[in-house]
Amino acid sequence: MRTKTFAFQLFALFVIAATLLSACGGAAPTAAVNSDVVAGIPKDLLEACKKEGMVTIIATPASWANYGEIFKLFEATSGVKINSLDENAGSADEIAAIEANKGNKGPQAPDIVDVGYAYGQQGIDGGYYQPYKVTNWDKIPDTVLGLPSKDPNGMWTGGYYGVMAIEANKAVVKNVPQNWEDLLKPEYKGQVALTGDPRSSNQAAQSVFAASLANGGSLDDVQPGLDYFAEMNSAGNFVPVIAKVGTIAQGATPIVLAWDYNAFGDKVSLAGNPPIEVVYPSPTIASMYVQAISAYAPHPNCAKVWMEVIHSDKGQMAWMKGFAHGVHQADMESRNVIPADLKAQLPASSAYASAVSPSPEQLSAARDAIKTGWDTTVGVEVK
Repeated sequence: MRTKTFAFQLFALFVIAATLLSACGGAAPTAAVNSDVVAGIPKDLLEACKKEGMVTIIATPASWANYGEIFKLFEATSGVKINSLDENAGSADEIAAIEANKGNKGPQAPDIVDVGYAYGQQGIDGGYYQPYKVTNWDKIPDTVLGLPSKDPNGMWTGGYYGVMAIEANKAVVKNVPQNWEDLLKPEYKGQVALTGDPRSSNQAAQSVFAASLANGGSLDDVQPGLDYFAEMNSAGNFVPVIAKVGTIAQGATPIVLAWDYNAFGDKVSLAGNPPIEVVYPSPTIASMYVQAISAYAPHPNCAKVWMEVIHSDKGQMAWMKGFAHGVHQADMESRNVIPADLKAQLPASSAYASAVSPSPEQLSAARDAIKTGWDTTVGVEVK
């Protein structure tokens, strides 16, 4: 991405060149191409979006999987602004926001949701989504991680996936834990946290699911994961605070279970102050996030433009720069459009070879078990 200073210098050179050519009677120069604009989006769709004037998103922090770059791509491409609601909301909160704003055409009604995989089918069942197939629909693989990566009717589309990892602040944690058993050791007292409330946050719930696999559970049995966190809480290792990059850096939550793209993103943004280490425990969970347009979207055309942007090469590369695994990655590799330096920064797949991905049915059952079992088994409020 070009800096503002560079952009200003480029603009100044352009103006000087144009003035000289005009003075010499030369032809007018060709307009400079904005590198942040996504090409190939239908013109009538862009015009309809401009009339709507904005798009409303929810639960989408700029730091999550490098969404900040996608924000810039969307605004440069569409010419409209983004209205962002409750960045700390979980997937369940996103669905609840659609439900609560069915008759609301104001700024509190989300146009787009970015939710955990199980919420794709849940949204269809609840009538919360409307169909839309992006222009490169056929380039989206039918499956990723062995699971469908798009609804055949276009009700939701997988965008990217992550792998559950351990993120540690090395300034506080001198001996970084390498596996699930390590996290229960006395040396990590008051240090281990989740990224949200597991009763509503997909990322936090998947942490419990992953812990289950390492403690005698399975993709059909999440109870050992709840028991594991109950043991961690009883030992005093669990910190019932929602971890964010600030709490990690400050040492309030120095060890966090998080999607690898968020963990690596923190590592880059903190730039060694403090140093962050990311570890893939074995076994672990991999899971896709899906995007969908609200059935009650006040700005449906801008929502469609949003979908076009995130499924463009530039949108997918923005996620990859944020260490997320884009669903178009294989197609982009086959076309050799991923820069070598970007490919080199992504973690080797061998590092998370033990990752497994639950089906929507397994995720839904686990989500329900965690939602009801967290209070009775673990008995602590995460906030």
